[in-house]
Amino acid sequence: MVKFSEMPYRRPSMKDVCREFELLLERFESAPDGAQQKETLYRINDLRKEYQTYASIASVRNSLNTTDAYYEAEQEFFDETEPIFKELNIRLYKALGNSKFKDELRQKFGNQLFKLADVSVKSFDPSIIDDLKEENKLGTEYTKLIASAEVEFQGRKRTLSALAAFAHDPDREVRRQANAATQSFFKEHEKTLDSIFDRLVRLRHGMARKLGYQNFVELGYYRMNRTDYTAADVATFRNEIETHVVPLAAALREKQRQRIGVEKLKIYDLAFYFPSGNPKPKGSPAEIVAKGRQMYAELSPETKEFFEFMVNHELMDLENRKGKAAGGYCTMFEKYKAPFIFANFNGTTGDVDVLTHEAGHAFQCFQSRDYELGEYLFPTLEACEIHSMSMEHLTYPWMKLFFEENADKYIYMHLAGCVLFLPYGVAVDEFQHIIYENPDLTPDERKRVWLAMEQKYRPWVDYDGDEYLERGGLWQRQLHIYRSPFYYIDYCLAQVCAFQMWSRSLRDFQGAWADYLRLCKAGGSDSFLGLVKLARLRSPFERGLLQPLMGEIEEYLNGLEPKLG
Repeated sequence: MVKFSEMPYRRPSMKDVCREFELLLERFESAPDGAQQKETLYRINDLRKEYQTYASIASVRNSLNTTDAYYEAEQEFFDETEPIFKELNIRLYKALGNSKFKDELRQKFGNQLFKLADVSVKSFDPSIIDDLKEENKLGTEYTKLIASAEVEFQGRKRTLSALAAFAHDPDREVRRQANAATQSFFKEHEKTLDSIFDRLVRLRHGMARKLGYQNFVELGYYRMNRTDYTAADVATFRNEIETHVVPLAAALREKQRQRIGVEKLKIYDLAFYFPSGNPKPKGSPAEIVAKGRQMYAELSPETKEFFEFMVNHELMDLENRKGKAAGGYCTMFEKYKAPFIFANFNGTTGDVDVLTHEAGHAFQCFQSRDYELGEYLFPTLEACEIHSMSMEHLTYPWMKLFFEENADKYIYMHLAGCVLFLPYGVAVDEFQHIIYENPDLTPDERKRVWLAMEQKYRPWVDYDGDEYLERGGLWQRQLHIYRSPFYYIDYCLAQVCAFQMWSRSLRDFQGAWADYLRLCKAGGSDSFLGLVKLARLRSPFERGLLQPLMGEIEEYLNGLEPKLG
């Protein structure tokens, strides 16, 4: 196994990829028995693995330095060729659905492969290839714009990630000015952001119509590989959040207001929890990684092996710097069976959040790396987020390593923050449903929809007279809205599952860990609700789940309050 810096890269020849894929498809379709179809499927998987590995290497190196002209060009290549590659996969999925030996294949690979094949076929037709290329280009345009931000603040030019650290500053005026500086970037580029999104909405609606759907919502769900729940189920879930979570979130905000001693919480106060200052992880990024190494060595033999692998093979890039893309993610280099963690440390609690969150994704990849088909390396995305969010909670006992005497403050802030996230997450989701059900809305009308969502789910938010935010511009900083439509609700569904995992860990940590490990090992071999059941969790769509869960969280947070100082 080579280190990331040593991984060779070459641009695939799409002519060769297409020719070999088509020959293998012909062999699969004309196979005289199930044995030959299985063997051919493995060969197709090897071909796909090669392409996907080079695509992932190019994507990571591009996001590490968005100003690198070579990998910018390589990313453009994959933006262009990904829809062509997708068409080849759709042809494979159609062949699977038409196989005379389907029962034999299902016995070997399980039913989830066929469920995924079915929804993938429903989400694609060759007539939308050019549209998919354009969608990729627009997504990359948004990412590059956000990564290009260099905002003057306190005598230095700073990235948006670096500016976000000032939201934790004990000086309220510094927080206000940092927020104003952040908004100045988005306001300056508002028309461009409006234009990119307007083109994306119209493009996605057009694709949906070409495929025979009324609008993009149904197509969007198929693109997210949702096989066992519908938009109606998600609407029910949002209602449960409004009924059982929003009141607790409002109470937590009121306690925060009283604790930090302000007359009214403003937008720039929301990330500031304690009058003595938010906890900060102790040490440099390298020291934080070293503490993570100790934590995972103590957590379990499996996490020890995993984290040593990540460190020894340079599979993490965590420090924020000029030109680096915003955000954090986990991807995988399939050929090497190696996950990769990308993040932007900025000296706040978010550094530990992102370390444990993305490590949860990467740990799942590492546990399921030996699945024979690429479809099972990752589950569908809402199940993926159970791994990441549960890892955040399951590592609470080790937070003293990072925060020392402020560990209880961190746990309070993190757990309360997870509750406070849910109303925002469902606001993003309902916003997207409304936008794609009404694709002809103007940019200003879309912003008014966002304001209505804020009033419904986060009525405590006060923009303090900021003209751009008061017109409804906040959502434009949310990458998922631009690049991954309908993804955001996955975080909310997974968070409810992660809360259950946390609750169980308080009573039986080893039992909870066994459930978590079993879930990770299953990879993507089952649907979302199938994996939820495998982990002995209740479906987040189940009525009556949230009320007692919120009650337990509130009681736990109340118990922490005397320790906060």
